[in-house]
Amino acid sequence: MPRIPPAPPGPGQTASERIINCPVEGTFYRAPSPDDQPFVEVGASVRVGQVLCIIEASKLVNEIESDLDGVVTEFFPQNAQPVVFGEPLCRIQT
Repeated sequence: MPRIPPAPPGPGQTASERIINCPVEGTFYRAPSPDDQPFVEVGASVRVGQVLCIIEASKLVNEIESDLDGVVTEFFPQNAQPVVFGEPLCRIQT
């Protein structure tokens, strides 16, 4: 699966904030199944390699991992929402 590096700070962002972007078009899910807890809650600390969410694309499940250590401050898409390549998925405060 292609990796998109964290985006550089955009307008209104500081150097300590990064956006994790979508590497593949599909459907965004915050948990492995509807009955499970989300992989990560807003406000939670994450480490490099920790699963943030999944994207289902053509019946394949792609785990989206954090590329950096920090705290998740925001998820952009809603659960079960379609997402496209390059779309912001979450913001991490480093």
